Amino acid sequence: MTTTIRRLRNSRGILIPKSLLNQAGLADQVEIRVEGNKLAVRRPRSAPRAGWAKASKRLAAHGDDALVWPDFPNEADADWVW
Repeated sequence: MTTTIRRLRNSRGILIPKSLLNQAGLADQVEIRVEGNKLAVRRPRSAPRAGWAKASKRLAAHGDDALVWPDFPNEADADWVW
C-alpha cells in the first residue's frame, strides 16, 4: 500500500487505514522508531514494573510477603545513636 506523507504544522504524518491498525493490533498509542531506513511501529511495551503493586497486595493478602533473608544488623549499628 502506498500513502502520502502529509504536513501537520511543523511535523509530518501518514494516515493508517483502520483495517491495518486492527490487523496489527494497534490502538490509541504506539511506539515508533527507526530501523535502518524504515519506521517500525508497534504496540507500546508495558511499563517495567506494571502490575507489581497488584501482585504485592495479593502476596500480602496470602501472608506470603515475609522477608526471604532474616533481618541482620551491620557491625556499626551498635554504635549508632538515635
